[in-house]
Amino acid sequence: MAALATFATMAKDHEGNRLHGRSRDGSAGGNDNRDGGIVTERRTKEQTKTKKPPLYKCILLNDDYTPMEFVVEILKQIFYKPHAEATRIMLHVHQNGMGVAGVYPYEIAETKVRTVEELARESQYPLKCVLEKE
Repeated sequence: MAALATFATMAKDHEGNRLHGRSRDGSAGGNDNRDGGIVTERRTKEQTKTKKPPLYKCILLNDDYTPMEFVVEILKQIFYKPHAEATRIMLHVHQNGMGVAGVYPYEIAETKVRTVEELARESQYPLKCVLEKE
């Protein structure tokens, strides 16, 4: 009987949760009870949920000097937009003065903003990209 109680204490269910052996009278097992049966309790682990990181918008600002083709290429290469969507965003920026290029966690958004401004500077264009919390 004690060997069976020890086995039940060390057993695990199909999900990997540990099953703890108890005799029907509530003792930890090993004691001789009248029915001879073992009741098992399922103990589950607490699951901690991670919070999703806050998101930031990468916003392109319009200027009078940066060519539209350059903005489309930036949207395709840095923000991985298809040509049609890149053109639509570029026209929105041109007509409204600003437009959202993408929404990302802070570190990714910051890297994309820096990359856009570096490429614009290398090409001698005044294109600006800024972050805004969503």
